Amino acid sequence: MRLNASVLSSYPKIDEALVDDLLAREIQANNKKIVVLDDDPTGVQTVHDIHVYTGWGHDDILAGFQEKNNLFYVLTNSRGFTAEQTTKAHEEIAAVVNDVAKETGREYIFISRSDSTLRGHYPLETKILKDEYERYTGKIIDGEILCPFFKEGGRFTIDDVHYVKYGDELVPANETEFAKDKTFGYTAATMPEYIEEKTKGEYKASSVTCISLADIHAMNFDAIEAQLMAVKDFNKIIVNAVDYVDVKVFCVALYRAMKKGKVFMFRTAAAIVKVMGGVTNIPLLTRKEMVTIKNNNGGIIVVGSHTDKTTRQVEALKQVKDIEFIELDARLVKDDEAFSREVQRCLDLEEKFIAEGKTVCCYTTRALITADTGDKEDELRLSVKISDAVQSLVGNLKITPAFVIAKGGITSSDVGTKALRVKRALVLGQIRPGIPVWQTGNESRFPGTPYVIFPGNVGEDNTLKEAAEILMKK
Repeated sequence: MRLNASVLSSYPKIDEALVDDLLAREIQANNKKIVVLDDDPTGVQTVHDIHVYTGWGHDDILAGFQEKNNLFYVLTNSRGFTAEQTTKAHEEIAAVVNDVAKETGREYIFISRSDSTLRGHYPLETKILKDEYERYTGKIIDGEILCPFFKEGGRFTIDDVHYVKYGDELVPANETEFAKDKTFGYTAATMPEYIEEKTKGEYKASSVTCISLADIHAMNFDAIEAQLMAVKDFNKIIVNAVDYVDVKVFCVALYRAMKKGKVFMFRTAAAIVKVMGGVTNIPLLTRKEMVTIKNNNGGIIVVGSHTDKTTRQVEALKQVKDIEFIELDARLVKDDEAFSREVQRCLDLEEKFIAEGKTVCCYTTRALITADTGDKEDELRLSVKISDAVQSLVGNLKITPAFVIAKGGITSSDVGTKALRVKRALVLGQIRPGIPVWQTGNESRFPGTPYVIFPGNVGEDNTLKEAAEILMKK
């Protein structure tokens, strides 16, 4: 059932200052390092002054454990992987994290951060992490917490239904374009039914523990804690939430349950990471905070996402007169030679315009390209081939752009890791709500360049336009 968005402001107010004080004490008492495995780079869309590592070698993970922050991110890019590839990556990460944990004498928690509209390799990834964690530590994980709430992106969970905000309407996630994803689609209307569907009946909807808004808004910490203490056998917990303070209330009870010995796995969107890590709020970033190196060249915007929202955002961006638009004809992707020529054509035009001080937007053909085989793995491989082409439009530049914006999850990951060759990035904050900015490291292709990671499913129609204008204003 669709809801009017006015329902979001109809709930009782919670004494947030009190909750913040209680939560701060629980966080301080918890010495576990939070290792966030992010299946695309958009997961840092709620944090600042936190590091992201794009590899998971021993030195990368050790650096993360040695930071003062109680959390760090490892970018897996697994939403662009096949099931086989993500299995291998998660087994590797689990092994390295365990080795470093023993070396440093620090316990750890895994958070599998994924899409707020419930797409990705679920339940595969958390099942692997559970099995490996239990094998290495000898501890049993009691339950798995799912919290897709993400206020900045208009994602709310009410009465166990996850909603996506469109204007003044809240639409159940299963009725949106995101649920029709060719690789990660689903049909379930409620979160318990989603779990039963995704686990192919291994975990029944009736077995799911749901943390209600009634208990959260009553600040009934003891009741929530009791629910968590009762969970066993890796059963699932759903967190209902319409605001950040709801997640804070839940996390107070969560930390208390963990202090009593309960162990949990997490499959979440970006919001709960911020809350569990005690990350503060800061204002949206200004151009001065992002562009720290003098550069008279233009910037570059690359767009790979095919969501309807992205298409509308690109159309709005075309209102900016000082941007040159180049369309990459992705329909040529099945002809290697023709596609290679098309990529080079776009690259030549980009370099010409950027050198002239003009910002360039290169976007893929808006028509969705399919493999025509009906095989999900073939669809994924085709999308990866297109994304490789898009990232090369940044990675093969011979001129340094003033800034880089990448639109879309897989696109932004490939641009960050392959094109910009980032190994460790500092998250500066957000340019607009839910849209993070990395400061690239010294090892990267364009050191110190602001890199805006713009999710395909976030923002209003004018948000991409607003972000570009902020960076272009001198």
